[in-house]
Amino acid sequence: MSIVPVEAVAGKPGTAADGPARRTADGDPAPLAPRARLLPSLAAVYRAQLSRARVARIPLLFVATFQSVGIMVLMRGVVDGGDEARAVVAGSSVLVVAFVALNLLAQYFGQLRAGGGLDHYATLPVPPAAVVLGAAGAYASFTVPGTAVTAVTGSVLFQLPLGHLWVLAAVIPLSGAALAGLGAALGLLAPRQELATLLGQLGMSAALLLGVLPADRLPGPVTYARDLLPSTYGVEALARTFDKHPDWSAVALDLGVCAVVGVVSLAVATWAYRRAAVR
Repeated sequence: MSIVPVEAVAGKPGTAADGPARRTADGDPAPLAPRARLLPSLAAVYRAQLSRARVARIPLLFVATFQSVGIMVLMRGVVDGGDEARAVVAGSSVLVVAFVALNLLAQYFGQLRAGGGLDHYATLPVPPAAVVLGAAGAYASFTVPGTAVTAVTGSVLFQLPLGHLWVLAAVIPLSGAALAGLGAALGLLAPRQELATLLGQLGMSAALLLGVLPADRLPGPVTYARDLLPSTYGVEALARTFDKHPDWSAVALDLGVCAVVGVVSLAVATWAYRRAAVR
C-alpha cells in the first residue's frame, strides 16, 4: 500500500497537483518571461538567415554580378560617355541589389508562405518586424561585393572617376532596404508561390529597363513609372557622384527618398507578414 503525501492531495503549491502552472512561494502565479526585444531578435534572425543563405545564394550573387557586367559590356558598344555612361554604370550596379533584395526575397517569402514555413516563425518569441528586417538585411548584405565589383568595373570600362564610389556605403543599404521591403511584401501578399516568383522577376526586369537605360531615352509616360520605382533614386544618387563636382544636396535628397521608401516598404512587409502568419 503506497502512501500519498497530504500536500499532493490538497494541491499545495509547488507540488505535482499544481500541473504545469508555476507559482511563487506565496501562491501567486509566476510572471511570464519578458517579451523578446526587437534588436536582439533582429540580430538572431539576421545571423540565422545569413548562415542559411551563405551557400545557396553565393552562386546566384555571381550570376547577378556577371549579368550586370555583361550589360555594361553590351552598352559600351552604343554609349560613349557622358550622362548616358553614368546612367548605365549606376543602373547596372543597383541592378545587383534588385536581383537579390527584390527578386530572390520575393521568391523566398513566397516559398515560405506556400510551404508552411511561416508557421515556424510564428511560434518563435520574436516580433514580426525582426523576422522581416532580419531576412531583408541578410539578403541585402549579399549584394555588397557584387555591387562594388560592378561599380568599379563599369567606372574603368567607361573611364569614369572612382573617387566618390564611397557613396556606395549609403546607396547599397538604403536601396537594399527599399527593394527588400518591396520584395518581401510581394512574396507575402502573393496568393501563390508562382505568382510571387513572377512578381519578383517583373520587378527586377523593371529595375533593369528603367534603371540602366538613360532617362532621356525613355518615352514620356514610362518616366512616370521610373519615378515610382524605389531603385531609381539609388541609381540617380550614384550617377550624380560620377561628376567632377557632384551636387551633394541632390545626392542627399535622392538617398533621403530611398530611406523614406525603405521605411514604408518594410512597414508594409511587416504588416503582410502578420497577415500571412495568422492565416
